[in-house]
Amino acid sequence: MKHTVIFLVCILTITTSIFAQDKSAFQLVPLGVKGGLDETNLSAYLVAPTHSNAFVCLDAGTINAGITKAIENNVFKASSTEVLQQYIKGYLISHAHLDHVSGLIINSPADASKTVYATNACMTMMQNHYFNGETWANFGDEGPGYQIKRYHFQTLKLKQEIPLSNTDMMVTAFPLSHVNPFESTAFLIRHDEDYILYLGDTGPDTIENSDDLKQLWTAIAPLIKSKKLRAMLIEVSFPNEQADTALFGHLTPNWFYKEMKVLQELTGEKALTGFKTIITHQKPPIENMIKIKTQLEAQNSLGLDLIFPEQGVKLEL
Repeated sequence: MKHTVIFLVCILTITTSIFAQDKSAFQLVPLGVKGGLDETNLSAYLVAPTHSNAFVCLDAGTINAGITKAIENNVFKASSTEVLQQYIKGYLISHAHLDHVSGLIINSPADASKTVYATNACMTMMQNHYFNGETWANFGDEGPGYQIKRYHFQTLKLKQEIPLSNTDMMVTAFPLSHVNPFESTAFLIRHDEDYILYLGDTGPDTIENSDDLKQLWTAIAPLIKSKKLRAMLIEVSFPNEQADTALFGHLTPNWFYKEMKVLQELTGEKALTGFKTIITHQKPPIENMIKIKTQLEAQNSLGLDLIFPEQGVKLEL
């Protein structure tokens, strides 16, 4: 009888562990997924712990059109105003190119008080060129012009984890190179012991004459091996036909897999099998986007779980 009880306890423990691993930790709502041309569908992703409405927005190229699409898809039961003002608790901006910040700028008059997070270089550019009282009203609490102070501008220190205000999440920022020396940012989001990684625009280390991606891969490799990193969002902007001299700080499927091989060397051969990899920032026209998907799937010898997000369609990760 004693041995039977011990056996049942062991089975229960193993089963519980399996189900715990399968249970989602994050919900991701793409507000915009493309890398250009379509101003109604540019890079912006809401992320929150599962069963929470306290989201942070990863980049902010498109906001209102994406919220509307998510409501149409029954992701949210609230109005677009309520989602904008109450569900989005802050913005993490990877870099200040317009396709990553235009939604933040345009929607600022209708927004509620919250925090905008960015590295020093990105924050300085936004204050000098957008929220400066001339190009656009300064809705922040720093920078030139009259400060409306709707947004708290919080400058991130690289590789230092901080809490995301009014959420249960933490963030660590890592540098990326986006046409060296122009900077972009990767954000490692943590909730309890689970993580999700978002990369802003980035070129491959070889082309960028940088080791930023290698340093990022070194930092996240242990989280992949321990299965604490639930997913990674990474850009692939062009098909393989794009010349290396015309990458403009972006990846192709070829360069993406070269970088994944570097990551695999750090994680071990099988660790990337089934790893959820969300492909962002594909640039139109549609023919190129189809090529990118086809090439990525054809070259997937690592066994990655490739995910191609759709605007307004929620993912459980």
